[in-house]
Amino acid sequence: MNWRIIAIPATLIPILFIALQFDIEFEDILEIGIIPFTLAVVAMLIKLGIQGVKFAYIAQRYLGKFDSFWKLSGVRVGSEFIKFTTPMFVGAEFIIIYYLHKKGVPPSKSTWIAIMDIVTEVFAGGLLSIMAGILALINGAYVVGIIILSTSVFVTTLWMVLFFLSSKRVFQLPGVISSLVKKFGKEKGENIVEKTNAWMEEVCVMSKKNLRTSESKKVFTVTFLMSLASWAFYGISFMIIAFGTGYILGAFDSIMAVMGANAIGNLPITVGGSGLAEFGIVAYLNNLNPFDIEILEGNTIWNAVIGWRIATYYVPIAVTWLLLVKLALTKIDKSETT
Repeated sequence: MNWRIIAIPATLIPILFIALQFDIEFEDILEIGIIPFTLAVVAMLIKLGIQGVKFAYIAQRYLGKFDSFWKLSGVRVGSEFIKFTTPMFVGAEFIIIYYLHKKGVPPSKSTWIAIMDIVTEVFAGGLLSIMAGILALINGAYVVGIIILSTSVFVTTLWMVLFFLSSKRVFQLPGVISSLVKKFGKEKGENIVEKTNAWMEEVCVMSKKNLRTSESKKVFTVTFLMSLASWAFYGISFMIIAFGTGYILGAFDSIMAVMGANAIGNLPITVGGSGLAEFGIVAYLNNLNPFDIEILEGNTIWNAVIGWRIATYYVPIAVTWLLLVKLALTKIDKSETT
């Protein structure tokens, strides 16, 4: 985890670049006001809270009340710290699997629960991002629209196809990867390949067993709607901040702008999408090319964008880190395991 001490300050570099490039001073950010800023933070925390409740709901549906509902929720919120500090927002699922494993849950069940949680989040966010991309194209923001659609369609399609195919066939490591691991790892490599294939087979068996049941269909529907709600709060957070700077924006437009920026931020270029999300949201709202610095200059919305980034990224990093350390990474007494 030590490398994240470096990763977090690294995310400030794009922010500093934006501030210098567009002559934004600290006083400009303060003009947002404490109330709009606080409300934006609250909206983001509600977003994270819904994600936590969703995970706890999924876990207890498949495993029963093996652990505190609120502790499970806190672990899921804490896992977001990993997503905040990695390119392309990945890694939270490993914390979930790790925690469930500590509680005595078999790897196949832990992975199935993590996949169900991720897929519903990706599906809801992907649909909203695709909608934002289509609207961008309709309004003439061709570069922005193409980037949003290419990213969101690829990620959403990949997850959904793999998710539903897992109930119809057993996935194994590709032959090329297996051969390379065995070649360089020798006996240890063969052991890794064997265990990985066995684990993947167990996950597919779990998928085949659960995916088509009425219970799983209900869980998927409920958690999908919860994911839509969580993304909506994320989008509304920008509208609240924008009001504080005098930039009037409707809830729907705010959600579309944020989801479009989120899709651009998912490009695996910077840590936590830093810089990409900021340029993306301004470009989306103004039908501009996010990679052309000159046409973005002199835009007063930058004050709101930087304030929004602080409220929805840097403040939550502190909250998720505390929950990660206090809940997910602590030792569990044997008497607490299933």
